[in-house]
Amino acid sequence: MLVEPNRGSSGSTVASKRIPVPVARAVVDCGIYRDGKRLDGRFGVAEALARVRENDSDAGGFVWLGLHEPDIDQMSEVAAVFGLHRLAVEAAVAGNQRPKLERYDHTVVFGMRTVAYVEHDMHSVSEIVLTGEILIFLGPDFVLAVRHGEHSGLRAVRAELEADPERLRLGPGAVLHAIADHVVDAYLDVVQEIETDVEEMEQEVFTPRSRLGIESIYQLKREIVELRRSVIPLALPLQMLTRPDSGLSKEVRRYLRDVTDHHTTAAERVHDFDDALSALINATLARIAVRQNTDMRKISALVALAAVPTMIAGIYGMNFEHMPELKQVWAYPTVLAVMVLTCSGLVVMFRRNGWL
Repeated sequence: MLVEPNRGSSGSTVASKRIPVPVARAVVDCGIYRDGKRLDGRFGVAEALARVRENDSDAGGFVWLGLHEPDIDQMSEVAAVFGLHRLAVEAAVAGNQRPKLERYDHTVVFGMRTVAYVEHDMHSVSEIVLTGEILIFLGPDFVLAVRHGEHSGLRAVRAELEADPERLRLGPGAVLHAIADHVVDAYLDVVQEIETDVEEMEQEVFTPRSRLGIESIYQLKREIVELRRSVIPLALPLQMLTRPDSGLSKEVRRYLRDVTDHHTTAAERVHDFDDALSALINATLARIAVRQNTDMRKISALVALAAVPTMIAGIYGMNFEHMPELKQVWAYPTVLAVMVLTCSGLVVMFRRNGWL
């Protein structure tokens, strides 16, 4: 049954309006930090920033706000509070951005791709690497982390920092370092899991009567391409953060250099995986070609074995009158013996040559 749309007095259809979702629905956590410690209480977004900026007692403090997949209205409201650039807001809502480092006035925008490993059966074709995104807005008195993806939670990072007041005293830069360190550590964890997968595939490929199909290798190679797109481009933004003109303190830059070293290790291993899987694909294709060649030799040997008795039977089945052997007592067993001996000789020869 069709339902008539609601119409106004002028007869025009009343356009449906999207109901805005409050910012609080996208907020994971919002805290005020001063002198390395979190202030007690719960704060709204605008309230937290106003308290940091207006109260002299909170001088040197900052706001750490975490958002998870905000929509355009929610992000626009947050941007109005923190004074974020419109282009940065669009990037935070859209997601699926390349790793980057940008500066808008006094705000640094640092984007990273997150990854997570998915347990799977080596013989199946399934997703192996989950990807997400974290976009960090860093200001003098705030740090805003916008996450996309279910696997990229930062609760453990916040808890670890809150248990280390000395690092929190370094300000918003310490939060940026902790998040970057967390993301790069996840790279290393995923790389370790994939390294195990590659080693198992290598053993399987060179195992006789292996059931591993080339589809599984292609799937892993495709997932590594996705991993490479997440990991490799982060090198330049991390290097830019370690420069003196990045605006970060010397201590934070020292911490970030350690993150850069870990990232380099992960990037090199991802590159090695691509080469190893290419070699595995070539080895698998060669194994398939050898197997097909072996099958063809066996088929040819069987055809030859069948051809000998067929030929002899065809000769004596032509029913010519002048074939002396047909009227001899020894003719039938002799022909059978010739067939058996010829086929036996062929079997021995084929086995010696590896055709059977």
